[in-house]
Amino acid sequence: MALPKEVVREIIEQNNFQNPGEVLTFLKESFKDVLQEMLEAEMDCHLGYSKNDTANKNVDNSRNGYTSKTVRSELGPIELDIPRDRKGEFKPRIIPKYKRDVSGIEEKVISLYARGMSTRDIHEQIRELYGVEISAEMVSKITERLLPEIREWQNRPLEPIYSFVFLDAIHYKIREDGHVLNRAAYVVIGVDIDGNKDILGIWIGENESSKFWLGVLNELKTRGVEEILMFSVDGLTGLKEAIEAVYPNAMIQRCIIHQLRNSFKYVSYKNIKEFSKDFRSVYTALNEDEALENLYKLKEKWGKQYPYAFRSWESNWEVLCPFFKFPPEIRKIIYTTNIIEGLHRQFRKVTKTKTVFPSDASLEKMLYLASINVMKKWTQRFRNWDQVLSQLIILFGNRVEKYL
Repeated sequence: MALPKEVVREIIEQNNFQNPGEVLTFLKESFKDVLQEMLEAEMDCHLGYSKNDTANKNVDNSRNGYTSKTVRSELGPIELDIPRDRKGEFKPRIIPKYKRDVSGIEEKVISLYARGMSTRDIHEQIRELYGVEISAEMVSKITERLLPEIREWQNRPLEPIYSFVFLDAIHYKIREDGHVLNRAAYVVIGVDIDGNKDILGIWIGENESSKFWLGVLNELKTRGVEEILMFSVDGLTGLKEAIEAVYPNAMIQRCIIHQLRNSFKYVSYKNIKEFSKDFRSVYTALNEDEALENLYKLKEKWGKQYPYAFRSWESNWEVLCPFFKFPPEIRKIIYTTNIIEGLHRQFRKVTKTKTVFPSDASLEKMLYLASINVMKKWTQRFRNWDQVLSQLIILFGNRVEKYL
């Protein structure tokens, strides 16, 4: 199976390869590491406890070193260390006793999991494709090996400045101690000074609050984010206070689309078309004064009939009005959190078969793999970014220029 071009480029850039031989050696060693981890996971399943976790050992069998074995792969021969147990009962399934060709199995397991398949479905797929029996527990063990990778990704250094940061949450159900609980996956997407998008992190939490968001934003600062020009958010509880505490110079823009949807839900279906047409005069206004004037005109027309449709505009005007300070190029970026809603749609695709997740970690693994797949497609920066950057330099001055 061919690696995507952008992945190959990233590997080459990060490792500064000098010739094709170095690339092949790197890929071969990486493939060997994955296979070795799979064998270790299978031994964990066989014995019922992890390596060096003797506290949970409840069997009279144990590990007994390794046996060397050379297998064929698309990258050439690979030398592996096959784990042994003292009773001689361990019979690896991922690389059976007489199997000498291992091309593609571990990649298929991770790939199927990333697409939302259950561990039992993956078990059936691998058996049909390769004639290899991998239990559902074994699949879980294999995917658990992703957890250190997730921690490394979640803690990686970030850019010192982001032009725009989008925050939102998507909700799931988790089973914990026999109870089904609600969990939210809080997602942060950043657009750097070059116009490139990146998922800065995913946090699984229970209830949003100022304290929760303060922790997330302080984590971003610890990872190297010195400056954020603008936050585009929905009405997340406690977020405004947390932003002002960590990034006091940042502008906060509430999503106009979410605000409109919130208003429309109070309007009768027979009036919704006319009401939404009238509201265009507010969010397409040339400046804040014109927008506020048009809002009051609409309130005179519709306010008695639909008072709640206007209440949130008035109470949230402070985080809605920054929008009107900017030219069309920037307004197109910040008036909606569609960028993050698009990511949520991808999350829903891979999680639609999961009504309840067995743990926070299982949800985290699936969202991480989905995120990696999405980011591989983010190869282009925002359209007309040169114009946007010029506007940002004029509007924010040295806050931008010192990072160029």
